[in-house]
Amino acid sequence: MQDHSRLWGGNLYVYPVISRRAAGLSIGVNLSPSQKCNFHCVYCQVNRPNAAGPVGVDLGTLIRELNAMLDMVASGELWASPPLAAVPAEIRRINDIAFSGDGEPTACRNFPHMVQVVADAKARHKLADVKIVVISNASRFHTQVFRRALPILEANNGEIWAKLDAGSSERFTRIHRTSVPFKNVLANIESLARAMPIVIQSCFFRLDGLGPTETEIELYVARLRHVLEVGGRLKYVQAYTIARPPAETSVTALSDAELDAIAGQVRRGLEGLRVECFYGTDTPVDVS
Repeated sequence: MQDHSRLWGGNLYVYPVISRRAAGLSIGVNLSPSQKCNFHCVYCQVNRPNAAGPVGVDLGTLIRELNAMLDMVASGELWASPPLAAVPAEIRRINDIAFSGDGEPTACRNFPHMVQVVADAKARHKLADVKIVVISNASRFHTQVFRRALPILEANNGEIWAKLDAGSSERFTRIHRTSVPFKNVLANIESLARAMPIVIQSCFFRLDGLGPTETEIELYVARLRHVLEVGGRLKYVQAYTIARPPAETSVTALSDAELDAIAGQVRRGLEGLRVECFYGTDTPVDVS
C-alpha cells in the first residue's frame, strides 16, 4: 500500500491509515484541509506553495464522517474497500484516532471542542481502549486553547506525540522553516512533559545527501536529558525516516543501519528510555 492520501471516500476530514507506528488502523482527523501550517518542514508530503482547500472545520460534517468511519470499522465494511482489503488480518484492528493531517492540529481555534467530538464518538462506539493521539510540532502547547483540551485528553486515553527532529537551533531552522523559535518548542515540550507523560517523535534523514552528525544527535540527546532532569516524563521515542517522497527532493531516507546507529546513540545517552525505530521505503505497509 503506497497511497496515503488524506482524501478518502469523498470525506473532508476523516481518513483511514494503516500505520506502522500504531501497528494497525489509525483513523486520521485532518483539521487543516486548507493545508496551512505554521511550519514548512522540508520532509513534509504537502506541497505548501500550492496549498488550497476549505478554511475551518464544519463540525457537523466532521461528526458524520467520524461516526460513519467507526461504523464501517465495527461492521467490517472498511476492510472490503480497496486498498484496505489487502491489509493482513493480524493488523485489522483500530488502535487510535489521531489528530494529524495537513497542518498543525492544535492551531485549530476550536481544538478542545474537536477533541470532545472524538471522545464522544469513542464513547458512542464503546472504544474506551482506543487512544486519542495528537501529533503536534509542539509550537502551541503553551496556549490556553491547547491547555483546555488536556483534561479531555487525559480522561479519554489521550496521548501527545511531540515532534523533535533536531538538537541544534541551526538544524531546527533549516528543517522546519518556521518563525517559531527553537527555544519555544523546547520549553513547550519540557512544560507539557512535566504535566503528563508524552511521546517524542523524531524524523531523521539526509538533507542534501548528509544525515545528522554525531554532534547533532548528542545535542538532541542532551535536550531530552534536560526534560527528564527537570521532572518531565517521556514514554518513549519514535525514531523514523522518510518512507514516502517528500515535497523537497533534497530530502532522502536513511538506511536501516544509519537509523539503528542513531537509535543506539540515543539509548546509550538516555539509559532506560525506550527507542522504537521505523524504517524507510522497505516498510511492507503504509505509514502514518
